[in-house]
Amino acid sequence: MIPIDRDRPLVGPALRARRDGTAPAVGGMSRRQLLRRALGTAGALWMLEVLAGTVGFLWPTLGGSLSAVRVGTLADLIQLNPGIPVADGFPAYVPEASAFVAIVDPTLGRFVPGADPTGEGSLVNVRALYQRCPHLGCRPNPCVEDFWFHCPCHQSRYDRLGIKPEGQRYGPAARSMDRFAVTVDAEGVLTIDATQVIVGPLPIALGQPGVIPARVANGCI
Repeated sequence: MIPIDRDRPLVGPALRARRDGTAPAVGGMSRRQLLRRALGTAGALWMLEVLAGTVGFLWPTLGGSLSAVRVGTLADLIQLNPGIPVADGFPAYVPEASAFVAIVDPTLGRFVPGADPTGEGSLVNVRALYQRCPHLGCRPNPCVEDFWFHCPCHQSRYDRLGIKPEGQRYGPAARSMDRFAVTVDAEGVLTIDATQVIVGPLPIALGQPGVIPARVANGCI
């Protein structure tokens, strides 16, 4: 190793020593070691951010509250949410299940006995939606003006049954809201199976069957 006199200009062998990283360590660490450590730390932080983002995106598919939640009949849900037009199809929040519950066809006026392991809801006339936005996990809120869900974080929007309209004007979410399997007993009592989250379908173009138009334009915006 070539010693360096700090009182003299860096020329010849001393300059090459500095350039090649063979100069004496400063504070117990050479310039090359310091650079490698800085790059390693930056890489580790980047990997941590990627991992956090991946977990946040996949978490909706990993499970809900890990329990079956008894919600009650449609009449029970209406009684528990005074002032909210649940009977008209507006989603009601059920915190015990981390879910929003909406009747599929309000004209029937009840949940239909049966089981729906797909979470689609038509067979039992009720859909239970996981509360997390498929984009980055914020909780969308239903708007009483237009009967749509609005995510406060990045403005993804969904109809009252959780379907994402196609197009960037409706936000960055790549799919509709995720769902839970449900059962309705002979008395019309709804139970949500929150042990598994069912991934929501792809967006549907507004105007096509499967997506419910907003009641008013730009509601809650």
